[in-house]
Amino acid sequence: MQKRNYYIEIEDFLSDESFRTWILSKVDEHGWEEWTLENQQRAKMVEDARLLLLAMKVPYIISSSELNTAFESTWVKIEERENLNKSTKSNTERYLKKYWLTGVAATLFFAFLSVWFYNNQFRTNPTFVTYKELVNDSNEGLVEQTNNSDKPQVITLSDGSSVLLEPNSKLSYPKIFTGNERKVYLSGEGFFEITKDSHNPFFVYANEIITKVVGTSFRVKAYADQPNIEVLVRTGKVRVSSNELASNSDQKKEIVLLPNEAVRFFRSDLSFNKITNITEDKTLTSNVGKIEQLSFEFTDIPVDQILRTIEQAYLIKIDFPKDKLKDCHLTASLSDQPLSEKLKIICESIGHDTGFEMNGNQVVITSEGCY
Repeated sequence: MQKRNYYIEIEDFLSDESFRTWILSKVDEHGWEEWTLENQQRAKMVEDARLLLLAMKVPYIISSSELNTAFESTWVKIEERENLNKSTKSNTERYLKKYWLTGVAATLFFAFLSVWFYNNQFRTNPTFVTYKELVNDSNEGLVEQTNNSDKPQVITLSDGSSVLLEPNSKLSYPKIFTGNERKVYLSGEGFFEITKDSHNPFFVYANEIITKVVGTSFRVKAYADQPNIEVLVRTGKVRVSSNELASNSDQKKEIVLLPNEAVRFFRSDLSFNKITNITEDKTLTSNVGKIEQLSFEFTDIPVDQILRTIEQAYLIKIDFPKDKLKDCHLTASLSDQPLSEKLKIICESIGHDTGFEMNGNQVVITSEGCY
């Protein structure tokens, strides 16, 4: 049985690290919310502990000497008040007053001690940044796409960039990018292929990190309930830095990643671990999808084979007139292109009014055959 089932005092909750993490960092890895809702009396005690813990978040640090001074000053004032009333109170009243004042002093002492303990134990810890906070801070009128299916979903952005959004993930983005920055917000995991635009850099906000590119392909894995964030680069150059919303922003650091490099960001202390060869990291290699494993360099390859490769990479369905394209071959480099650009290049290479339409994970190509 879980030890928290035996908690009967607020102090029991305050001394539990997982409870403090849940309240202060909004990370519920131990099912506190579900456990709390099981019992009404339990919920009341949890709420009292929560309010006290939040009240202890003060904007300054109390040293041990300040704590002692504050306690001694409080006790002197209590003694003075007791002596002032001593001549007018009965022995019984003085007896009750003494213990009442002792209780007040103990309460004040506990409050000072709690603040000191919080500042020494928690204040140096970083603040976890949530997807909801990031989206709420934006004033761009975002559209949110949630993948509740069991396979990746393709999202095409207004600039032609594509995102392969993994299951149990969310992406918020503007219908049309405006200004000189392109910003999206991720919760979960996605593979990004960004349309090149050196004048309008692309930013992916994911929990405590920001990934900045101008045109490249990379994967970001940033689930809210996991302790680490990972960025893997397939092509181009990527810059990864910590979000200014996280604490310790004065220690902000930027990591530059090149193809086949990655970085693992530890949310607990806002530290980075750069991996220069992802093949040597078993965790990273296990996260690599087919889209990163397949080659998009084609030399005199049948078009139907190229389209099958794209289907495997993006896990989509492409309908095309097989009889009209059976003799068509293509030489092209499509490694650093978003999905829509890949399809555009293929259709233009085929010619004869060849075109395509995309509807989610479904692509339809129409053509009268190749040149």
